[in-house]
Amino acid sequence: MKEQENEQREYGTQRLDELLRCWGLKNHDLVLAGGEAVRLTHKQVQRARRGRRLNLKMMQKVTSALNAAVIRKVAPDTELYAYVHRDLFSYAKGYDPAWRDPNATCYSDHE
Repeated sequence: MKEQENEQREYGTQRLDELLRCWGLKNHDLVLAGGEAVRLTHKQVQRARRGRRLNLKMMQKVTSALNAAVIRKVAPDTELYAYVHRDLFSYAKGYDPAWRDPNATCYSDHE
């Protein structure tokens, strides 16, 4: 029974992990970017990257921290697409496996 429960909670490496690598961000960057408003821990970010199922509120917190961290990486006048949780997590409602990052041109120097 425990094995079945774990299978439903683990979804493998998420798109969030890929985006963090592309932007040159670490877990700590999300924790710092989230600040007092979001209050993320390193453990929560790591779980999100590895595909541990998160509830909607936690997915939104991680997404908010990612957006804040990305804004810190680019020039102030750069227009960015704001990520939403369905862009980052394969188990989120509305997830599109064919989605391409509209911000890809902004992080090409970080790859």
